[in-house]
Amino acid sequence: MTSRWPAPGWLIVALGIALYGAPAGAQNGSQFREWKTSLEAKPIAAHASCAALVTLTGFELSITTAATIPASAEAPGFCRVSGQIQPEIRFEISLPAAWNGRLYMFGNGGYAGEPLDAPGRVASTRRALTRGFAVAQMNSGHDAAAEPIGTFAASPQKFLDYAYRGVHVTVLAARRLLQAFYDAPPHHTYFDGCSTGGRQGLIAAQRFPDDFDGIVAGAPVLDFTGTMIGYVNNQRALSAAPLTAEKLKVVAEAVYAKCDAVDGVRDGLIDDPRRCPFKPSDLPPCPDDADRPSCFTSAQVHALDAIYAGVKRNGVEVVPGWPVGAEVAAPAPNGTTVSAWVPWFLSGPNGRPIEALFGETFFKYIAFGRPNPTYDWTTFNVETDDDKLQAVRSALDATDPDLSRFKARGGRIVSYFGWADPALNAMMGVNYYESVLRRLGAPATDFYRLFMVPGMFHCSGGIGTSTFDAFTPLVEWVEKGAAPQSIPAARLAQEKVVRTRPLCPYPEVARYKGSGSIDDAANFSCGKP
Repeated sequence: MTSRWPAPGWLIVALGIALYGAPAGAQNGSQFREWKTSLEAKPIAAHASCAALVTLTGFELSITTAATIPASAEAPGFCRVSGQIQPEIRFEISLPAAWNGRLYMFGNGGYAGEPLDAPGRVASTRRALTRGFAVAQMNSGHDAAAEPIGTFAASPQKFLDYAYRGVHVTVLAARRLLQAFYDAPPHHTYFDGCSTGGRQGLIAAQRFPDDFDGIVAGAPVLDFTGTMIGYVNNQRALSAAPLTAEKLKVVAEAVYAKCDAVDGVRDGLIDDPRRCPFKPSDLPPCPDDADRPSCFTSAQVHALDAIYAGVKRNGVEVVPGWPVGAEVAAPAPNGTTVSAWVPWFLSGPNGRPIEALFGETFFKYIAFGRPNPTYDWTTFNVETDDDKLQAVRSALDATDPDLSRFKARGGRIVSYFGWADPALNAMMGVNYYESVLRRLGAPATDFYRLFMVPGMFHCSGGIGTSTFDAFTPLVEWVEKGAAPQSIPAARLAQEKVVRTRPLCPYPEVARYKGSGSIDDAANFSCGKP
């Protein structure tokens, strides 16, 4: 198979969305915004020269550059170390001149392979450096420009690096560099990621519980395999009965008209889609079943039924039904207003839906253990083919509910998921969290808390209060024992705060106190649904 070719336009668009923004990037750009002076630590100075770190090159680890970067308006002075771990895990470790004794590693997005100097990744590094953290990042073991989306998995080792090895060996390399540079190990190590990064964080807790003291797992694609099966289901349904962006507006209006006030306050949000009684049959039918812009044919109703019903095998749920609420439109970074289903479920202005791009590459290059570029992914049959996916599940999915080793060594997890996420089924996060509670019992809340965000799209954006700092509460929990009872969140419009709300630890929700502005967090408290 040819491993290098020019990326067509649709692929460039997909990579741009999936790797660097959906819509604002797989990394939470609001981390550290609530950082407190009480968390500051006595700085640790360098013990060795930056340039001398190149001598740490060994059999598996190659240090390509180690250079001192002077202080600027964006970041303090630091030593930037770049290198590679066999075979192709490219990493970067940033070591501040005044170190707070902590290591911060952040994750990847989509099928990863990002350039380490992508603007969003540079911004994440600077945010942590400014607070005195040493920072680690890596590309997960391949270069997406050379091996787009899932094609890298033609190499078994690159697949394993993406699945679970990349984060682990990078944090080991970072610890070695910290010891050499400061003559001290980190007193706390943290991981922060969303989407693929969220999955990476949970993989670390399950497979390598000693790697991190605290993990932020945002919108984790923890059931990667199930997600791709769900994409098959959705795209088959929509191929048989296409919908338009105009019709999505009708769907969204019907959903929110029926479900907005179920939680007791009409605020344009659905607190918990599971309580929403909407059914596709509630939509206006087309007379004579002839397709028109503002009505729905029986085939289109059937397609929506299939999406909201999920996937079953022998009557047992394999993929949960998609929660309602993501059909709604919200302002996009380019200034337009567009449904969250575009371009995930439906084609955007530049090509195929992302579900089709991601699902197709998974089944052609990853699902069955060897590449088959001619495989028609839409023919996947969950009844007959699901057992063929067990090998990839065991390596790629982060669904093991046994977090007892991570809990026993004092680890902490803060997870979050947008209820209106169009990329990943939010029930994936809820179901996993509940599986951990069943496995470990109620004390699981002593180390693991999930925060569901009404109206939030994938990792950020949407119509909810999607601007929040999940990282600072994690540090306070790990180092001060203060478990987060809520997380302050805001909704921004044109960079101005227009609504604040508390995010509550699942299953609690933000309940209106009955008086005062519904846009002020002071008038809400966390409580039982």
